[in-house]
Amino acid sequence: MAFWISAAAGAAKAMWRGDGATVERKLAPDGKVYFSYADIASAVSSAVPRVKAFGPDVIVAIGGGGFIPARMLRTECAVPILAVSLELYDDATKTARDTVELKQWFDEGSGFGKLVRGRRVLIVDEVDDTRTTLQYAVEELRRRNAPAAVAVLVVHNKRKPKRGAVPQDVTYIACEHVADHWNCYPWDAAAYGHAIGEHEALARACAGECRKFPGAAFAVVGAIVGAALAARLKN
Repeated sequence: MAFWISAAAGAAKAMWRGDGATVERKLAPDGKVYFSYADIASAVSSAVPRVKAFGPDVIVAIGGGGFIPARMLRTECAVPILAVSLELYDDATKTARDTVELKQWFDEGSGFGKLVRGRRVLIVDEVDDTRTTLQYAVEELRRRNAPAAVAVLVVHNKRKPKRGAVPQDVTYIACEHVADHWNCYPWDAAAYGHAIGEHEALARACAGECRKFPGAAFAVVGAIVGAALAARLKN
């Protein structure tokens, strides 16, 4: 188990923990890193043994990035899903707010909400960037719903100092540890001006799947994206 340690407010904090793989990917020409649906499914699947070891009674997916990873996880772990909506990033400015905004929480009195109080809960999100959202989710879950045990799972943990903190009694599962770049996920393809096929091509290039032809990967992607844009302009 590896730890990055930094000083924050005079105290040492664990920057990341968990035994997920450390993954290095190439940057796309726009300076971002793209991930495909297959990349996400593979990363989530790699964490299933750790999830089963924790033994959650229910998953709480943080929307919107945690929804699809949680659904993938449900297939392999057969655990029901609840949804909450928390926002830290402003979609318009692509920057982080000072505080997390609570948009939606689940009803504990009905359905799967009854599986939370006094039970084992797994919180799922797509990326651990500043850790602020995860900290908020854990604190709010404990304050509102008093679970017996809490774990968090993220598809990607960014290797960087964190603003927030997850308590040591919370099981932390990172499917993969990645560099501190802007991650583009397939469910957000349209937000970056790409059709899903274009996005997936960029993801393959970032994964280095054209190793036999150095420098060719992004040239191929550029041709695909350029052709798609030309077709759109004609229409």
